[in-house]
Amino acid sequence: MSAEERLTKLGIELPPAPKPVGLYKPIVVVGNVAYLSGHGPLKSDGTLIQGRLGDGMSIEQGQAAARQTAMAMLATLRFSLGTLDRVTRVVKLLGLVRSTDAFDQQPQVINGCSQLFADVFGPDQGIGARSAMGTNSLPGGIAVEIEGIFEIS
Repeated sequence: MSAEERLTKLGIELPPAPKPVGLYKPIVVVGNVAYLSGHGPLKSDGTLIQGRLGDGMSIEQGQAAARQTAMAMLATLRFSLGTLDRVTRVVKLLGLVRSTDAFDQQPQVINGCSQLFADVFGPDQGIGARSAMGTNSLPGGIAVEIEGIFEIS
């Protein structure tokens, strides 16, 4: 089953591809590799999921923000590549989680992104190398920011 078919089967409607809010490109393709700039949890209505893990935001809410971030990343890939079926593998993700100093479950939060990619691209091609880090601040108070490297055809 293709990535586009899996997305349809999962009943997922992607938000519009985010537009840059600074001096950068959301995606750069070099050869057969697509590099995605950091994306935030952009919802279809244009709002962002804000919050801080360990300070009123639960792990489940953080996972939902990471999943929403993954959907924004998929929207950028589809907009740029024409179809998600050109993605042959998730190579690497870097997830930043806005959290308190005491919060240490960043990998569990970023699982919200990784799980969606596994569901869309398959359990082998959808899971790549990954880092998950905590930070005290992210632009606009967003809960999660994730960047990625993808192999494409």
